[in-house]
Amino acid sequence: MDEERSLAHSLSDDALAFLIGTLFIALGLAVLKAAGLGIGGTAGIAFLTNVATGLDFGTVFFLINVPFFIFAYLAFGPVYLLRSVIATAMLSAESSLLPSLISFGHVAPIFAAIMGGLLCGMGMLSLIRHQAGVGGFATAAVYLQDRLGWRAGKLLMIADLCVLAAAFLLIDPHQVVLSILAVVCLNIVLALYHKPGRYAGFARFARARAAAAASRTSRMGIPQKP
Repeated sequence: MDEERSLAHSLSDDALAFLIGTLFIALGLAVLKAAGLGIGGTAGIAFLTNVATGLDFGTVFFLINVPFFIFAYLAFGPVYLLRSVIATAMLSAESSLLPSLISFGHVAPIFAAIMGGLLCGMGMLSLIRHQAGVGGFATAAVYLQDRLGWRAGKLLMIADLCVLAAAFLLIDPHQVVLSILAVVCLNIVLALYHKPGRYAGFARFARARAAAAASRTSRMGIPQKP
C-alpha cells in the first residue's frame, strides 16, 4: 500500500500532465490543419465541420463530445467524467487560441502527417496515464474492450477510417491518404507505450474505475468477463 501511495499522482502531477497533453494535441492538430490534413475520431469530425462550415473547431469539438461524456459517466463514474471534461475544455480553448499565438508559413504535408500524428498520440498518452481522455470514440472502445473483450485498437481504427472516408468529400484524396498516415502514427504511439502493466502511476484510480465499471455493468445486465 505504501508503494502504491508513493506511485500515485499528485494534484500538481495531474495538472501538468493535463497541460502538456492538451497542448501537444492542440499543436498536433494545428500542424495537420496547416497542411490541410485531418485526423480520425471526434477531432476529425470537428475538423471536417470547420472545413465545411467555418465554425470554430474548439466549440464544435466540445459539443460533439457531450454524448461521450454522458457515456463516460455511466461506464466509468464521475471522477473519470470530471477529468475528461476538464481535459476536453482545455483542448477546446487551446485550439481556439493557438492561431493567435502561432502560425505556420509552410509545412511539408508528409512531415505534417508524421509530426501531427505523433504529437496527438503523445498528448493522448499523457492524458490516459492520468486517468483522463478527450471524449470521443476511445471512451467507448476502452469500455467495449473491458466488458466484451473487443480489441480497442481495432475499434478505433475502424471508427477513424469511417471519419477519413467522409473526408474524401471535402479534401483532396492525396491529403486524405496523408491523413491516414497521421492516424497510423498516432496509433503507433499508443500501441507502443500504452500497455497493461507497463505504467503503475494510476494503480489506485484504475482499481476504483474497474470497480465502478463492474457495478454499472451489473446493473445494466451485461454479463461479466470470466
